[in-house]
Amino acid sequence: MKAADEQAFREFVASEMASLRKLAYVTCGDWHAADDAVANTLIKLYPRWRKVERPDLYAKTMVYRAAVDETRRPWRQGRERSAGYGIPDVAVDDPNGATDERLRLRAALNAVPTGQRAAVVLRHYLGLSLEETAQVLGCTVGTAKSQTSRGLAKLRELLGADRLTNIEDKEWNVAIA
Repeated sequence: MKAADEQAFREFVASEMASLRKLAYVTCGDWHAADDAVANTLIKLYPRWRKVERPDLYAKTMVYRAAVDETRRPWRQGRERSAGYGIPDVAVDDPNGATDERLRLRAALNAVPTGQRAAVVLRHYLGLSLEETAQVLGCTVGTAKSQTSRGLAKLRELLGADRLTNIEDKEWNVAIA
């Protein structure tokens, strides 16, 4: 790879890493699996860098698919788990309410089916168009639109219709971070 291409790839990774990690995390629900999905994606993207027309959408598509694959891996289904896996999270009320709201939003997002959750995050968190969302998900625009709509409906059901319409961008950022 030429030095200019390598530099462009490095800049791309630096600018997109947080977004790719969050997409992977929201898709699979585990930061370690999300990191693995992003790393595997970047390893595959590097040799194809010069051939890819829209590396941002290509990377998001690959991350989404890799994150879904990470949840299907046999070692993720009970054979191998970290030492802290069995320790339950202890819920403690936050006097400011911000943490409680973040946990509530994250739990609601995790309750939405994977494809719908990815569509909602791509559209409303990452700000992709319907066409770009469909491309990342590997489906038609109509399917992306229905997945987004169903995902939002599920979130409204879980959070309350009035609460979902009032979610600000900073809350999405906090909930997924």
